[in-house]
Amino acid sequence: MPGPQSDMIVIEHRDEGVTLLRLDRPKGNPLSTAMLGELRSVLAALADDPPGALVLWGGRRVFSVGADVSEFAAGVGPAEVAAAFRGATEAIGDIDCVTVAAVNGYALGGGLELALACDLRVVADDARLGQPEILLGVIPGGGATQRLPRLVGLSRAKDLVLTGRQVPADEALRIGLADRVAPASDLVEEALALGAVLAAGARVAQVTAKRVLDRALETPLARGLEDEAAAFVSVFDSADARHGIDSFLEHGPGRARFAGR
Repeated sequence: MPGPQSDMIVIEHRDEGVTLLRLDRPKGNPLSTAMLGELRSVLAALADDPPGALVLWGGRRVFSVGADVSEFAAGVGPAEVAAAFRGATEAIGDIDCVTVAAVNGYALGGGLELALACDLRVVADDARLGQPEILLGVIPGGGATQRLPRLVGLSRAKDLVLTGRQVPADEALRIGLADRVAPASDLVEEALALGAVLAAGARVAQVTAKRVLDRALETPLARGLEDEAAAFVSVFDSADARHGIDSFLEHGPGRARFAGR
């Protein structure tokens, strides 16, 4: 299957309709502006013909240790770094499929911010997650101050950002930072299996629900309910909705086989 090329992002298209993107920069996947630019470009190319689901993985040892701090010493300005992170994280959010972060090992700083930009996070049982920027005398610049409160609540987000502490997998699951925990040896397979389930689902409904949910915390309730009602009506124009309703009436729930249209 032809597609985008990258030196630091390994792209693998699976038969189940899942695309696996693996971060690939020694040691620990430090996120340089060049690497973030490649990730943005890969995602932009995939957006022209989105997969059924997308899994973002860092490999079996570490997801990412965060921003490449050496770039600051090399003269790369903080505004350039922040813009690179925003471009990459917005590209993750903009793609019209469900995105899953598969986190082995450490997801720290900008690494965690990439995972936060995904719709779901599957975390290895020995993983450690955190925003340690405060320990360098700076603050997160890749979205954590905005995405973390929406995910775990304001008080927990302040705890993580202001202390810089690392969260183990069990706590990440308890506070909503992780959605599932799997044995480290099985982590990417578990994430790909989840991706396969999503890829077999009603794609129009999934993406529509994702967009409405993403806007929910920023929208007054009355406006949000109007947004939901309009989206509810719109998905009935999809082939999957027609098939799903017909299948339910004829065979009962859970038997529909969706085409993704």
